[in-house]
Amino acid sequence: MLSVCATPIGNLDDVTLRVLEELRRADLVLCEDTRHTRGLLQRHGIDARLLSYHEHNEAARTAELLPRLVAGERVALVSDAGLPGINDPGARLVAAALDAGVSVTVLPGASAVETALVASGLVGERYQFLGYLPRSEKALAELWAELAVWPHPAVAFESPKRLPKSLRSLAEALPERRVAVCRELTKRFEEVARGSAEEVSARFAEPPKGEITLVIGGGETAVAVNVGAAVAVSELVDAGLPRRQAADLVARLTGQPRNRLYRDSL
Repeated sequence: MLSVCATPIGNLDDVTLRVLEELRRADLVLCEDTRHTRGLLQRHGIDARLLSYHEHNEAARTAELLPRLVAGERVALVSDAGLPGINDPGARLVAAALDAGVSVTVLPGASAVETALVASGLVGERYQFLGYLPRSEKALAELWAELAVWPHPAVAFESPKRLPKSLRSLAEALPERRVAVCRELTKRFEEVARGSAEEVSARFAEPPKGEITLVIGGGETAVAVNVGAAVAVSELVDAGLPRRQAADLVARLTGQPRNRLYRDSL
């Protein structure tokens, strides 16, 4: 049995009772950094056998562990923070275990993405998770161009060292876009800095300390494009064009999804 266990993103008390019980019962606990995980276990009085499982040994460890899982060992998988498999090692082992018919269960818990999204005040009905921001100027510019017409918030991870450069790039492309830099979430020096991309970029002209989660608000221009496109479909229908044909025409002209334009024009 493989149990994928979410661990705290900062405060060591932000762990579920189910996760603690699973870590106690496991024959083996896989973790990115054994020293880091040992601190969590000691905090909660758990004595467990630890084995490193990280991006540099993930393939070899998966091959090594699969026979043991098939044989019935109880293995718990954790990362340094949050849920394994989301921007952390784990997806390879989960897929291999499922393919081999091994029972896999996921024990949820703290999430930097959702915590930052709610703390930012920019939450909507949908959001996009970007993982770590790209490093090159060209890739960043392409991302900002994509987000310029994205009407929902987006969440990304960034290193403190690269944060000033990324914020300057965002401020140049979308200076008025609402942004929140969430630093050291759930820790003693937690900070959430909110404002326009231009304002927040000026605030973080130098690299800060700690873990960073960036929330970028949705684009109002995209909302206007969506509404305008739906109105155009309705006007074409009023002029005598069949609705499906009108939706197809406007979709080709604006790049908006045809099915959504059809629904929104009803």
